[in-house]
Amino acid sequence: MSEIAQLTPGPRQRHGSSIGQPLTRADGRLKVTGAAIYAADNHPDGLLHAVIVPAKIARGRVTSLDVAAARAHQGVVEVMTPENRPPLAMDPYEKSNPLMFRMHLLSDATVRYAGEPIAVVIAETLEAAKEGAALLAPRYEAETPEVTLDAEPYTPEAVGPGQPAEATKGDVDAGFAAAAQVIEAVYETPPQYHNAMEPHAIVARFDGDSLFLDMPTQGLAMSRMRIAGLFGLTPENIHIRSPFLGGGFGSKGSVSSPEALGILAAQLTGRPIKLVLAREEMFGPVGHRGQTRQTVRLGIDAEGALTALDHLTRAATSRFDEFLEPSSGVGQSLYNVPALHTAHEGVRIDIGTPSFMRAPGEASGSIALESAIDEAAYAAGMDPLAFRLKNYAEVEPISGKPFSSKALKECYREGAERFGWSDRPLQPRQMRDPSGRLLGWGMATAIFPALMFQGNARAVIRRDGTGVMEAGAHDMGQGAWTAFAQIAADSLGLPVEAVDFRSGTSDLPDAGLAGGSSHTATAGNAIHRAGAAVIDKLASLAVANERSPLFGAGNVGVVAREGRLTRRDDETASESFADILTRAGLDEIAAEGQAASDAAAQEAYAMHAHGAVFAEVAVDPELGQIRVNRLVGAFAAGRVINPRMVESQYLGGMIWGLSFALHEKAVHDRRTGRIVNANFAEYRVPVNADIQGLEAILVPEEDPHVNPLGIKGVGEIGITGTGAALANAIFHATGKRVRSFPIGLAEVM
Repeated sequence: MSEIAQLTPGPRQRHGSSIGQPLTRADGRLKVTGAAIYAADNHPDGLLHAVIVPAKIARGRVTSLDVAAARAHQGVVEVMTPENRPPLAMDPYEKSNPLMFRMHLLSDATVRYAGEPIAVVIAETLEAAKEGAALLAPRYEAETPEVTLDAEPYTPEAVGPGQPAEATKGDVDAGFAAAAQVIEAVYETPPQYHNAMEPHAIVARFDGDSLFLDMPTQGLAMSRMRIAGLFGLTPENIHIRSPFLGGGFGSKGSVSSPEALGILAAQLTGRPIKLVLAREEMFGPVGHRGQTRQTVRLGIDAEGALTALDHLTRAATSRFDEFLEPSSGVGQSLYNVPALHTAHEGVRIDIGTPSFMRAPGEASGSIALESAIDEAAYAAGMDPLAFRLKNYAEVEPISGKPFSSKALKECYREGAERFGWSDRPLQPRQMRDPSGRLLGWGMATAIFPALMFQGNARAVIRRDGTGVMEAGAHDMGQGAWTAFAQIAADSLGLPVEAVDFRSGTSDLPDAGLAGGSSHTATAGNAIHRAGAAVIDKLASLAVANERSPLFGAGNVGVVAREGRLTRRDDETASESFADILTRAGLDEIAAEGQAASDAAAQEAYAMHAHGAVFAEVAVDPELGQIRVNRLVGAFAAGRVINPRMVESQYLGGMIWGLSFALHEKAVHDRRTGRIVNANFAEYRVPVNADIQGLEAILVPEEDPHVNPLGIKGVGEIGITGTGAALANAIFHATGKRVRSFPIGLAEVM
């Protein structure tokens, strides 16, 4: 299956390493010409179309479905309900790790949240399936739902993907007692729903004991294991193609109930099934960012130094599973504070289970904490940047570990200089533009952990002087495949156009999960090691052969460059890959590489990417209309593989942060529990007209400890500073502190 994921080589890199070069996207031409094949673009013979029927209540049970009317409709082949759903090999309510979520999959008539699938209609055409779904005319026995954070809280054992729910350092009570001032504020963030350009989709086909799937996934191996467990198949008999994702952002990290229902529909009918969610069906069964209410207390002394920090988050989860936004944790690594306490409490309400959504915890937590830091700076009579420098952490506060690298001061300096921060007046409402709008400048610190999982890759060098690199990696539009091809070319000592990079299918080596801004580090280091391993095997052939000009070079070593091996101590002694393999009578030579996080390094160092975001807003004093004039972000994230792709990721993250601060909010009808704005008309996200001056600065940083390539993730860090920078800029413009997000007309009037 892997041939679909072979990429057309990018532009030729004539000399030197491919790493660090701003190559254009290897998959760009495929996408702009329409040649890129996404999951829903596949149409196997005999294809049927399936649609889910989402519940219109948030709590209760389905009392009737007019299955006969739906089945009688022209083109409808079958209606799947709890009465005829095929049996599963395991209870979908079970989960083996916190990256998986509980599903019910038409297990009974109970409704647990609005949008939960209560039936699946299968037809010869999509139109017939939708018409059949309408004819089901479900009736309900509804109960009063709870969709707010005002329900009774409970104390969880863990938050996010298994992080401790509470952490303490020092004597917090003594820290507040010693403070000259205590700043306390409550910040609220709304539910935000995954809305990638490509909705969740699956094309499922059984062939005997084999299952063939086209689906967008951020974790090929994890999806295959989950599906194998549910359907009682061996993983090797499940073949997944996922060469292109139209955005993932965490929602496609695990198998969702609509995808599993698509497979069940194929099992029920014995024919290939395509199931694609409509936009409104994205609001419920595929995860979201749960709402939070965060209480932040800061103690500061007379000189503006922090004496204590206390951050409590109340977060929503579903009644049947648990994922709590780990918002309080962000403060554990940011500022030099002698005493800190972070804690979480959960509230079980009638919603679909929240899940990973870009920068889970860090996005929601930083918008609260960095707003509170701004409030503390104002209370201390200090410039917000000066206040952050006053409380700069040289070691990680919660652990006392040194940072593996930290160029945050450089980010502050370069961002402030580019923005012109030194001209900022301290007091709010001091600046106006020529049209009379209030101008405000705000800033915030950005931080995200440098994560790495386990990944594998396989490298091949061919007699014709070309190379192959295979890794079951994922590209969600971030340019990962381009960066991976560059790492592959560098590790193989070949120009990038001479490397055939294969990815995006489950029959390739498991390159790890594309999540947590970890994929380039994980898969990239696996690719690097696979390349090094095959070069070592090739070198062994050469240095042991008396006919090779490299004979006897084992002690001094060789280097791979431009398709040749060259002695490190003698540039004139070299031999081409082709000559070495020809003499050995081999058409190709292969090796595998594996990468994983270094437990010893993680124990010794705190590993994070850092940044600073500066924002200018203009606010109409009469209408409350907010316009973002400028965003300048400066970020340091270790070694940069492709600056073009990294800049794009920073800009995308900053736009997401703008969306968090000013646009995104799902609104529940408290009477029914339904989301009333489950569409792009009323669930607002930024469009081009919302984005004006946007600039990302790549601050150089070397990290010898984080992983062999020195890579940190860049996908999520841009969110973590931007939201609060905008909130702080709005305060500076208006003098009004808004603590509930998103900020709109009503909040600033």
